Amino acid sequence: MSYNVRLFNLFQWLPKENVGDEIKQFINDQNPDILCIQEYSETANVDLRVYKHKFVFMQGNKIRTGQAIFSKYPIIDKGNIEFPESNNLIVYADIRKGKDTIRVYNMHLQSIKISPDVNEMQDNVDSINQHKSELVVKRISKAFTKQQLQAEILVKNKKECSYPMIICGDMNNSAFSYVYRSIKGNLNDCFEEVGNGFGQTYNFKYYPARIDYIFADKSIQVKSFQSFPNFKNSDHYPIIARLMIE
Repeated sequence: MSYNVRLFNLFQWLPKENVGDEIKQFINDQNPDILCIQEYSETANVDLRVYKHKFVFMQGNKIRTGQAIFSKYPIIDKGNIEFPESNNLIVYADIRKGKDTIRVYNMHLQSIKISPDVNEMQDNVDSINQHKSELVVKRISKAFTKQQLQAEILVKNKKECSYPMIICGDMNNSAFSYVYRSIKGNLNDCFEEVGNGFGQTYNFKYYPARIDYIFADKSIQVKSFQSFPNFKNSDHYPIIARLMIE
């Protein structure tokens, strides 16, 4: 399972209580062997002790956020990949299941952070001035440039890995992008292999956006894939792939 939990609603972005408890119950119900969380918060005190093995990397001073990998199988090695001039990063864990070892990357690439501006532009098309439009374009361009560099850093790291791999997380970009093609490489996109519908992973009201992914090595069989757009406890939706090592 991969899920950007948006700090478990720590700052009450959603007008509802017990978001952390609902997410925990959802995880328990789905019972994934490996769980990757983006925008993880320790302050939210969501109890995931059912997982005996974990790697959590936190950063920040006033607001601490991080990436986390939880596993029912032993983690024999772990690390993080930091990006220049960015608070985004990737963590990875080498996980042993029986005689097999798999590397799992949990990524969170640069956010575009245009949602308020996009909504404003969509709702007030006639009143948008040229300056506002130019600012949005510059912001998108800057974010995409950072994402391309981040993708290249990940590609370099994965070339140095000898294990079969799974890459998952929040890419903040579409399946039509250079960033997507670079990171996917010769891996399988689990949604494209066995998914249905639009595979929506982000709560964007104008179209069903898919910006969260699970990629798997071709030696790993993809049995099923599911996203959960009705589970609205973050601005993202959880995604789950059932995989089998052959």
